[in-house]
Amino acid sequence: MTIEIGTTIKSRPSDLSATDAAAAIASGELTSEKLVESCLERIEERDADVLAWAHLDADNALMQARAADAVRPLGPLHGVPVGLKDIIDAFDMPTGFNSPIYTQHTPRADSACAALIRNVGGIVFGKTVTTEFANRHPGPTRNPHDPARTPGGSSSGSAAAVADRQVPLAVGTQTSGSIIRPSAFCGVVGYKPSFGEISRVGVKQQSGSLDTLGLCARSVGDIELLRAVLTATPYEPVSPSGFGVRIAVCRPPEWDKAGAPARASVEKAAADIGNAGAGIVDVELPPTLFDGWLDVHRRIANFEGARNFGFEKAHYKDKLSKALYEGRIQDGERCTMDEYIAAQRKAEKMRAWMDEAFEGFDAILTLSAAGEAPVGQGDTGNATFNSLWTLLYTPCITLPSGVGPAGMPLGIQLIGRRFEDERLFAIASTVEDLFKAR
Repeated sequence: MTIEIGTTIKSRPSDLSATDAAAAIASGELTSEKLVESCLERIEERDADVLAWAHLDADNALMQARAADAVRPLGPLHGVPVGLKDIIDAFDMPTGFNSPIYTQHTPRADSACAALIRNVGGIVFGKTVTTEFANRHPGPTRNPHDPARTPGGSSSGSAAAVADRQVPLAVGTQTSGSIIRPSAFCGVVGYKPSFGEISRVGVKQQSGSLDTLGLCARSVGDIELLRAVLTATPYEPVSPSGFGVRIAVCRPPEWDKAGAPARASVEKAAADIGNAGAGIVDVELPPTLFDGWLDVHRRIANFEGARNFGFEKAHYKDKLSKALYEGRIQDGERCTMDEYIAAQRKAEKMRAWMDEAFEGFDAILTLSAAGEAPVGQGDTGNATFNSLWTLLYTPCITLPSGVGPAGMPLGIQLIGRRFEDERLFAIASTVEDLFKAR
């Protein structure tokens, strides 16, 4: 089926962006059933290579699509399928957390995000693969650009499914780098919102102070659409900012731990953005405040995680991976209350500094990941270049920015001021257009 939306011709509906698909469904040019059928066909073609889905019931997806086609559009996402990371509940699907503990677990209610998607006519398409409880132990998903490489984690299936055009949108989570890194590895747009803006009700909690839902899509415009749905706010796409902005390049203390191609990608992006008219400045994180930030993140995440996994440890310790049990739970148990409180206080001081720093620029440009997706499935990659911004509660977007020496995607990360996500979208849209014109 070849379809034309405006001046955009796509070979199949599954190639459409979410915004184009929603518009085509609203105008009657496309049905939700045809879109879902196209996504299912793509999955059938590619599933053996990508393995992005933990649960997929074709009959259920088609039933939802036919129900959407039988009524007038309920909202801006009407008839569009969305994948949910398999730590997010949907009442009609199992939630397995990629753990042998929960192989028979089906929740009785939708998570807030699943309910919000359905309330505007969206299709909860299926469950995407996660690492074990959204930690480090990987699932089976492979990078769609090279199945010998990791897709990243922990939102492995969400990023891979969107990149492979199996679904136009997917929801994931981030506690360290679990949206931005896999999105960069798979060559899609990934977004982590300002902390707290999207409800986490019905999502398995790891760290209440750091867990954030995040989104994977193929354009900034698609991110804006899904964010509006998940915040239950009017969908009003922002206009690109243009280049009358100031962009601060941040080379964090760990900069040299990234590969040369990743660092060069950021430098090229800075040069291109500057040549287009933006003001380019540097921002340095003051060592007196930011030294040891990684330990601050670790102590908060692991202290809270050790307690949140108390049931699994007490009853199913033998079914927990070594990476989770020793790497997070035991480490968190060793952290004292005084150390935890000290970490929380230092994090607040860093956030306050960052809020003030944004008086001097409009966005930060930095690394999305250490480089191209690593070969192998045992390691989902280094989260260091994401964890700081998660700790700081800032909104983040990764944009595809070419490929590295192995031909795998590279990304650059744009950081906004807390609670100025729309401003970040405007800047990211401008940069996205610039990259497309390269």
